[in-house]
Amino acid sequence: MAQKAFGWAARDPSGILSPFHFSRRENGDDDVTVKILYCGVCHSDLHTLKNEWGFTKYPIIPGHEIVGFVTAVGSSVHKFKVGDRVGVGVIVGSCQTCDICEQNLENYCPKMIFIYNSTDHDGINTYGGYSDMIVVHQHFVLQFPENLPSDAGAPLLCAGITVYSPIKYYGMTEPGKHLGVAGLGGLGHIAVKIGKAFGLKVTVISTSPKKEDEAIKKLGADTFVLSSDPAKLKAETMSMAAAEKLTSTEDEENNIAMESSKVAEKLDQEKKRKNQNSILKPKKKKYRSIHNLYLETNPINL
Repeated sequence: MAQKAFGWAARDPSGILSPFHFSRRENGDDDVTVKILYCGVCHSDLHTLKNEWGFTKYPIIPGHEIVGFVTAVGSSVHKFKVGDRVGVGVIVGSCQTCDICEQNLENYCPKMIFIYNSTDHDGINTYGGYSDMIVVHQHFVLQFPENLPSDAGAPLLCAGITVYSPIKYYGMTEPGKHLGVAGLGGLGHIAVKIGKAFGLKVTVISTSPKKEDEAIKKLGADTFVLSSDPAKLKAETMSMAAAEKLTSTEDEENNIAMESSKVAEKLDQEKKRKNQNSILKPKKKKYRSIHNLYLETNPINL
């Protein structure tokens, strides 16, 4: 049986939100029902509300940075229990059978389902987190760390993973590396905090001089550069490139040292093997060939 729900929806490109009563599906065997406590505001929500991307389906309830607690679980759900604090991000469904899904890359699945402005498996439009509850397949529900505040942690489900993913993918997790953050907005300020948590040197590049204090004093960035100052921007870019080159050189030297060590080890093993063989094998007598005997007795004069 469908579950009654309440949210705040926009009904036209004005983007104005108003009360909206609707239904969520019944909690299935693989589903988790979540009572929503907090939901972040992402700029993509605002774009979609006003149909600035041209594909909004009204009425629409935005919101994709959800934190709440579990109120019901299906019979096949074992990772979650009623009362658990959980998070739900922008993706709530995929085919879960294709090669892409099997690699945990559901965001590339052609049958991916967004938390709002999308069509669910049952053909009904999805509605987001500006509401009181939601039903989600267990695969797309996340355990929320106990030491992370619900309100402050909610944006990590979109802005956080958006900046963490490339930082992790490109190996920017080693202390001493230099990270450049373009813009100190919703994503930028989280990128600075994650970068500093990894021990990186962080440079913020911004169009606004007013953000320098926030970047340096509040968030802990090491340097601040105005994008309108080409000289300083060039100098900082060269500094970052030099740091990357130094890191690459150090990595290359370490790799060469490791390879040299492996070669030396193999040569040593080969030498030991030959010595062992020489001990085990009987020594052969040296016999002169008939050809050599002939040459000794019949020298050739040139």
